[in-house]
Amino acid sequence: GALWPGMKPESGLIQTPSTSQHSVLTCTTGLTTSQPSPAHYSYSIEASTTNTSPVSTSSTVVNISTSAVASISQDYPTYTILGQSQYQTCYPSSGFGVVPPAESSSTESLALATATFPAEKGSAAAQRAPSGDASTSPSLSRATASKELDEQARKNLPGKNRGKRKADTSSSQDSELERVFLWDLDETIIIFHSLLTGSYAQKYGKDPTLVIGSGLSMEEMIFEVADTHLFFNDLEECDQVHIEDVASDDNGQDLSNYNFSTDGFSGSGSNANHGSSVGVQGVDWMRKLAFRYRRVREIYNKHKADVGGLLSPQKREALQRLRTDIEVLTDSWLETALKSLLLIQSRKNCENILITTTQLMPALAKVLLYGLGEVFPIENIYSATKIGKESCFERIVSRFGKKVTYVVIGDGRDEEVAAKQ
Repeated sequence: GALWPGMKPESGLIQTPSTSQHSVLTCTTGLTTSQPSPAHYSYSIEASTTNTSPVSTSSTVVNISTSAVASISQDYPTYTILGQSQYQTCYPSSGFGVVPPAESSSTESLALATATFPAEKGSAAAQRAPSGDASTSPSLSRATASKELDEQARKNLPGKNRGKRKADTSSSQDSELERVFLWDLDETIIIFHSLLTGSYAQKYGKDPTLVIGSGLSMEEMIFEVADTHLFFNDLEECDQVHIEDVASDDNGQDLSNYNFSTDGFSGSGSNANHGSSVGVQGVDWMRKLAFRYRRVREIYNKHKADVGGLLSPQKREALQRLRTDIEVLTDSWLETALKSLLLIQSRKNCENILITTTQLMPALAKVLLYGLGEVFPIENIYSATKIGKESCFERIVSRFGKKVTYVVIGDGRDEEVAAKQ
């Protein structure tokens, strides 16, 4: 660790420099000596668990004058230059605290407030010490350490979904869970794709004209809701796995009077720039993207029990007829699936999760139009379009933990393999 200039330990004592421990202690005395400026005394100790090259013990100790030793002894009666082995090995937690700069991460705050570091942070801690230059500014060292710790923290996050941890953290209710049911959507809860291709009609001896016609009508409604209300035209090229994956870029601005159509956001054009742009332009683009995902969440939650509110009266009637026709053609497939879903939902120790290979916005539109909004909270819907189902399964396991039983329901090999795992 490091003691910055002007900071006195109340009762803290410093560990004996030895070749078996790695740390670099830099302290500045405010003593009046013959030197023109405050001296930096560097006590070099070999570093532990670090990728940086340790400072050599043979060349870094600065000669301390007798007057300086006398002054140190006077100001710090419990501190001696020699024979420190009789003292405790680290500062007590109440010894001193450091108020980090506003931009510092919580990780750095923890590292500065204690004299000992966890093993996994040894690399970042060792880099706080000046590498051979005793006159390095402590503030510069802190800024560099903060940047390195932030970069390390970002590297530890899986994938590029920076905001997902906000959504994936377990709640107190999650701790009571015993079973989590992971559902596929198409051809499991609903019949959709096989209606469009005619394979359902062929397999079950249905009228192909009616089946394909019903599938096309439902497809038209799905994309109309996704385009008109869920910003699919803007978000198709920057699709996310989960509704909260860009929430960290949302500054919480009031969107009551926000005009999405005139804010200059372009999903396809700006997405290409976003990868290479640095600074204000990239932040601005991500903020507008996050606004759209926040509004989608609001719309979903408002209409999850009544999708008719998003449709004109004619469209509402058409949807009702269409769902009835599809239920007849599929022998009440959706009604049967709903019975299972609602039974699971009624149990306090069970949870329904939806994983679909459909992009997130059309998937949300499907859930609403098929009347599944109250069964699947938007936080429980994942799109595997970008990362694949296996990665989605991993995210869900990290969210709910390994103590629960996972039941995977689907019509494909992916679900079978996942269930075995």
